[in-house]
Amino acid sequence: MKTIGLIGGMSWESTRIYYELLNRGVQKALGGLHSAQILLSSLDMARIAGMQNEGRWHEAGEWLAQEALRLQRAGADVIALAANTMHKCAPQVAAAICVPLLHIVDPLNAKLHSDQRLRPLLLATRFTMEDRFFVERLEAKQLTPLIPALADRIVLHDIIYEELCKGVVSTAGVEALQRLAADAKSRGADCVILGCTELGMLLAAGPLPLPTYDTAQIHAAALVEFALC
Repeated sequence: MKTIGLIGGMSWESTRIYYELLNRGVQKALGGLHSAQILLSSLDMARIAGMQNEGRWHEAGEWLAQEALRLQRAGADVIALAANTMHKCAPQVAAAICVPLLHIVDPLNAKLHSDQRLRPLLLATRFTMEDRFFVERLEAKQLTPLIPALADRIVLHDIIYEELCKGVVSTAGVEALQRLAADAKSRGADCVILGCTELGMLLAAGPLPLPTYDTAQIHAAALVEFALC
């Protein structure tokens, strides 16, 4: 079994989800008492959020690259960033290491194409929805992603940072996700991408009115597959 090097803490709520998904995935595949071999670097979300808000992306990328290199030196066979937004820094991280960086969008693209989805609604932080680093990777595979209007992007961003990253799942958050999915369906979207690793927390109240692709689940499954191949 290969060792997964996971950079998390962004937030630790979603890193907790990753940890469970990775271990349950290996246990399901191998049975018995098997679990994943994981090296985890869990960062301080407050420091990361400060860099995001101040536009210090290169500095954040340097930090992530240092952590990735540290995990590689400790024996990681693959590196993963357990956060969609911080994939804005993925090129810096990949350039610093010799082992693969499993980009969160790549297994998502594969799954969308397998299911013949073409017009996904992207729900995420404002950084992920408004910057090009995520969308352009979808467009490169001939997908046409939709994003919510500005007012809705602001609402969703606040739900992520002020609630989900703090472990709070509110009725208002669930209703907002449902409404955004329903609106997108009326605009021709054929699925929803949960492009923030915390957004799956809102699905406990029930499914969305469109097929839903949770990037944390898809990413974790791809990491398990890599570790066991």
